[in-house]
Amino acid sequence: MSKKRKSFAEVREKALDSTAAILRPVVASMLAYCHRMKRSQKAQATPKKKTLGAGKFAQGGSDSGRRPFMLHFPMQSQILFTKRLGMILRSGMPIMEGLHLLKDEKQSSSATYIYESLINDVAHGQPLSGGMQKFEKHFGEFTVNIIRVGEASGTLHENLEYVAEELKRKQTLKKKVVGALVYPAVIVVATIGIVVMLTVYIFPKIIPIFTSVKATLPLSTRILIVVSDYLSHWGIHTLAAFIALVVGLVFATRWSRFHYWIDRILLKIPLFGKLSLFYNLTNICRTMSLLLRNDVRIVPAIELVAASTRNLVYREELLASKERIVKGQKISMQFKQNKRLFPPMLVQMVAIAESTGNLGGTFAYLSEMYEEEIGDLTKNLTTMIEPILMIIMGLIVGFIAISIITPIYSITQSITPH
Repeated sequence: MSKKRKSFAEVREKALDSTAAILRPVVASMLAYCHRMKRSQKAQATPKKKTLGAGKFAQGGSDSGRRPFMLHFPMQSQILFTKRLGMILRSGMPIMEGLHLLKDEKQSSSATYIYESLINDVAHGQPLSGGMQKFEKHFGEFTVNIIRVGEASGTLHENLEYVAEELKRKQTLKKKVVGALVYPAVIVVATIGIVVMLTVYIFPKIIPIFTSVKATLPLSTRILIVVSDYLSHWGIHTLAAFIALVVGLVFATRWSRFHYWIDRILLKIPLFGKLSLFYNLTNICRTMSLLLRNDVRIVPAIELVAASTRNLVYREELLASKERIVKGQKISMQFKQNKRLFPPMLVQMVAIAESTGNLGGTFAYLSEMYEEEIGDLTKNLTTMIEPILMIIMGLIVGFIAISIITPIYSITQSITPH
């Protein structure tokens, strides 16, 4: 009996700790808001002269409405904003007070500017989604429209929490994919570093020994001499050209047609193409599920999914499917026309969901299924790539070692004692 009481007490303590961790920032913000209200009441009792150059958002409670030079609102800040605002609204607090509470927390200049803009817009009678639409580039069209649906249906706090959960899942999925690519990148960088060190710093010190002996050097040694000479004289220029090429490619991706072909090539790369396929399908299915469960119709839902999809190949296919769905065709028939982007399993389950009327639940199940596929693929990615990278690294280092050792061995063999 004592063990049961002890385990129950431990569970209760853990639950209280987790609840306190969630509510602590909200309570702290509420206390800060109370202090701010007291200060504002004192300020009203003793009015001050209005200074020139008051900020754009003075009515929202701030005198610094300057837009930051590099406006940035990262994914983590969006998650905290939607999650905490949803909790505040669920508690019954008005949205204006909730926005003030969030603004009073220690934030970056970009977050402060966005909060001040939202406070100013809401104070002038605009809905929250209208204020967020000014920053659609940072929040995303999907988030803005989900909040607009919540405002229309009276479930704003629920939709904010849905958005927070969705953004959290996207962030976790992105970290999982990036984490799987870190190890191969480290191996490649280490291999390049070893090759540069051997050919630029070590091998040039041995070259005079080879050139002083009038003997025919092996082909591998001659190739290494050419490579070493090139890197010694043109290595910095080559590195600068490579950096310029990478920067140029990054800027070129802003051109939609070039971005489209990059996405198309990425889907065809062995192993990484499969990872990209599952990643895009997970996001598409999860977003479709969330929109359909919020009573968004199928055509607007596909438009929002296409707008929130970064892969332009999928975006183009979804928009083309939308045009055909408007004419009365089924979703499953549109997906079936492109088996490379939409696997047969997805097509079959969507067809069944259309007949049963459970598209939202089916897309939710598909998103979980493809997310599990990504988990399995990322776990096996390191195991599959590691031996290949090790073999390539061994061949390169072995080639350099043979190119150095072989002529030295030939020279020592040719030396005869007097």
